[in-house]
Amino acid sequence: MIVERIWTANAYRNFNYLIACPETGEALAIDPLDSEKTLNTARVKGWQITQILNTHEHHDHTGGNAAVVAATGAKVIAHHKAGGKIAGMDRGVMAGDVIRVGKTVELECLDTPGHTLCHICLFAHTEQPALFSGDTLFNAGAGNVHNGGDVHAMYATFSEQLAKLPDNTRVYPGHDYIENNLKFTLAREPDNVAAAALLPSVTGHDAASAVVTTLAQEKLFNTFFRLDNALIIDQLREKFSDLPKQPDAKTVFMKLRELRNSW
Repeated sequence: MIVERIWTANAYRNFNYLIACPETGEALAIDPLDSEKTLNTARVKGWQITQILNTHEHHDHTGGNAAVVAATGAKVIAHHKAGGKIAGMDRGVMAGDVIRVGKTVELECLDTPGHTLCHICLFAHTEQPALFSGDTLFNAGAGNVHNGGDVHAMYATFSEQLAKLPDNTRVYPGHDYIENNLKFTLAREPDNVAAAALLPSVTGHDAASAVVTTLAQEKLFNTFFRLDNALIIDQLREKFSDLPKQPDAKTVFMKLRELRNSW
């Protein structure tokens, strides 16, 4: 499996991806908002885009579909409940479904509601696993739930699915928000050594060559995986005086997400 990350350099800081089979040159485009860069990258690599996967229905992830389909004839894949939200959808997928690319690539669909209720992440069961996480998991952060999402579902996705994936899983999110997310971590947990060590290297960085983290690293500096941390809880209590003395993990997650909304 070949992973090509495409930095759009747009105002929303989107990443697009091409996943290619090294034997056949067939490729899957993930959220190809920047259709021009996606098509040019495939052309330079000598790949044929045969499928598009939209992680969810928001326009900054689906907006390039029509141009890529027009140029390649690619089939559009998305969550099975997103048919009325994504134009021209050819295949609806559910948890456990597999997307095959060429002869060698198999990607498992994870049903990961939260950011929206029709969100798909892709998981590659390769020697070093990979997660294409859309707007569910960001480097050092979690997606918002502003536009058709649900924070209860987001917590369940994190706790019941993402946290249980192998620690060496590489994380490929839909946006580059790592600098602000690490700053949020340090505001909540000022003595977080991992966040403090990484922040200088991503401050004002060129996202075209951005770091690719693993889930093991995320669990060190992503507050949304660190829900039992005493300092994080104490810091939250300064903002939310009604926080229970020993809040459960879901309450901590929800308060962190609420705080991040306005941070």
